[in-house]
Amino acid sequence: MTAFTQQDYTFMARALHLAERGLYTTAPNPRVGCVIACDGEIVGEGYHQRAGEPHAEVHALNDAGKRATGAAAYVTLEPCSHTGRTGPCAVALHKAGVQRVVVAMIDPNPQVSGRGIQLLRDAGVTVDVGLLEDDARRLNPGFVSRMERQRPFVRLKMAMSLDGRTAMGSGESQWITGPEARRQVQQLRARSGAILSGVESVIMDDSRLTVRSAELGLTDADDIVRRQPLRVILDTHLRLPLAAACLMAPGRTLIMTTQAGSAEKRAKLEQAGAEVQVLPAGEDGRVELAGMLAWLAEHEQINELLVETGATLSGALLDAGLVDEMHLYMAPTLLGGDARGLFNLSGIARMADQRQLTIHDIRAVGRDWRIIASPVIQEQ
Repeated sequence: MTAFTQQDYTFMARALHLAERGLYTTAPNPRVGCVIACDGEIVGEGYHQRAGEPHAEVHALNDAGKRATGAAAYVTLEPCSHTGRTGPCAVALHKAGVQRVVVAMIDPNPQVSGRGIQLLRDAGVTVDVGLLEDDARRLNPGFVSRMERQRPFVRLKMAMSLDGRTAMGSGESQWITGPEARRQVQQLRARSGAILSGVESVIMDDSRLTVRSAELGLTDADDIVRRQPLRVILDTHLRLPLAAACLMAPGRTLIMTTQAGSAEKRAKLEQAGAEVQVLPAGEDGRVELAGMLAWLAEHEQINELLVETGATLSGALLDAGLVDEMHLYMAPTLLGGDARGLFNLSGIARMADQRQLTIHDIRAVGRDWRIIASPVIQEQ
């Protein structure tokens, strides 16, 4: 195992910081940063900014120029070895005269994993792997999930009162949380490749499910708005109104259903701007959720999926073990026993049936509280 120096850690931490700048713009590609250092000094740095544009290594090499000769490169993800819309970065590093490459994590794509490292080593370049690997994986949970599990990383966002209610019995829900929490939700949307909701929630809230620059406070807000997340609506019986706000909003709306339904209604939805995709049904007659996630990964290259929906779909995803992370915003208010609950979960009749969560973070967001948690994986 390589004994990394404090200087190695410093340079890789900088590369990870650079990679974060692509948080909202690189999809479906991963977020990657690169630092080139020589004699203890950074001589070049860069990050991957957008899919189809130069990778982080190319930006860093251009920044370093001739100073890359004899230098070390610190990269948060294994340099690519294949030619896509850009050339192979492993070759570019070697041609620039880089003598050592430090890689945080191996590319999880099984078709290319390890090839960039081997190419560099075959060319005589020293390659060390595994520095701050956990941090690098946390930076790209969706890309890693799509490569290793063939489905997106599923992030569930819910807003609730202190007594665990999400809406009044009538369905009225705007607004439970304050503006600071809603601003964070905009950031969650902006980093996601798609937003998933059930048709009932969309009808009730008539939500646009878009990224709005006015609430982001980000320097690259214009670019984020141009890259609106795909809106995915589960609608078994094609009930989405033709005048729904999401159909008028910028970006794509994809309706997933289990049947072609009324040819006339489908034609009208498509004329209104929607795309309709028929998928297999599960035992409950609704869209089979695991297959839906696999379809999004394969056909839309979705890395991170944000779920904004009601108790039925959120509960079904939890029941199926398909939720990776939960962002629960709790407002200091009470809605009462007649209000709607957070999740509809099946199979809970005894205390022994309760679903355990691991809480990763709790903090105040304006007047609300945000809880980040993940379901505990039950041993079979």
